[in-house]
Amino acid sequence: MKPNPVKRALKAGQPQVGTWLSLGSVVAARYLARTGLPWLTVDMEHTHTDIQTAAHMFGAIADAGCVPLARVLASRHDHIKSVLDCGAMGVVVPMVMDAAEAKSVVAACKYPPVGNRSVGGGLHALNYGASSEDYFLQADNEILVVIQTEHISAVEQADEIYAVPGIDAIFVGPNDLAASMRKPDGTPPSKALMEETLTRIRDAAKRQNVPCGLHVYSPADAQRRIAEGWQFIAVGSELRFMLDGAEELVHAMNPERAGERLAKY
Repeated sequence: MKPNPVKRALKAGQPQVGTWLSLGSVVAARYLARTGLPWLTVDMEHTHTDIQTAAHMFGAIADAGCVPLARVLASRHDHIKSVLDCGAMGVVVPMVMDAAEAKSVVAACKYPPVGNRSVGGGLHALNYGASSEDYFLQADNEILVVIQTEHISAVEQADEIYAVPGIDAIFVGPNDLAASMRKPDGTPPSKALMEETLTRIRDAAKRQNVPCGLHVYSPADAQRRIAEGWQFIAVGSELRFMLDGAEELVHAMNPERAGERLAKY
């Protein structure tokens, strides 16, 4: 059975930089999986991507030697079971609020006696180049379990959450985290307060010996965060790459529009 190189690299302290897939495009997934990125996350929380499309995307990514991950809709057992049975090699679970929820996420990713994942399916084994029997025996060691910290209430409980056995990485959703820190009049938190909060998260993860990461918008941002000690980092999305490339062309052809944001996303 093929190992999960991203899980092993994170455990070894090595940064892993990938991107988000938000278009629900199997073709885009096939191309991006061959660029050298170690992992791609199919976003099923904030997009139209359904499980059938996602299953084809997982297969296309895995066949290219890249690691397919799925950001599920929520921490429900059925959401997690579905993407893993359809071939995702890991999950990114949004808005995990406390240790009890983190434990339920881990349990949904592991077969008995460690967890309560139901035994069945075949696409998962196909993506690992294994028989179903080998998959059932070894999957617990290869599935990447990533939980998201996206609310200030979860930050207050970070050490307790991150201490849950079986969590492989923490991933910060900066937009939702910032939204949870708005003042009563809707004023967003200052950049200084956001950085202070991110440092609290990173320090808690370090205390619990769990890799942590976040979503950024450029390679320069990724390099800066890696220097700070972040490991699991997403840069933009395939949609952002497409729009940024188109804007660069339009600006080059129309210098008078330089600096103008053309695509609303």
